[in-house]
Amino acid sequence: MATDTTKKETKAKEAKTASGEINKLRIRVRAYEHKILDASIKQIIDTALRFDAKVVGPIPLPTEIKKYTVNRSTFVYKDAREQFEMRTHKRVVDILNPSPKVVEALTNLSLPSGVNIDVKMM
Repeated sequence: MATDTTKKETKAKEAKTASGEINKLRIRVRAYEHKILDASIKQIIDTALRFDAKVVGPIPLPTEIKKYTVNRSTFVYKDAREQFEMRTHKRVVDILNPSPKVVEALTNLSLPSGVNIDVKMM
């Protein structure tokens, strides 16, 4: 019995995707500053909820840390080094069954500089 319902569900999903509807928008947001990132995510979620879309997230992803080590001195003193790091904070938001109004509103959304957005239609 359980396999029959799952087969029906997958057929329904395939029918939706075949008709051209988007099942899910996956939005990945990256920024060096977490406060700007959280504000941008809040704007995205508020925009989606304004048009009655179902939102899953924000889901925090691991912070990517790039470390650079340089010598403090230009000539000698190899033991004296300094480390710098760049932290890239990431979040994911899923919007389920978005309407065309939601997609248009998200397209027109202006976010602060320093925020990188990747949108995937699934």
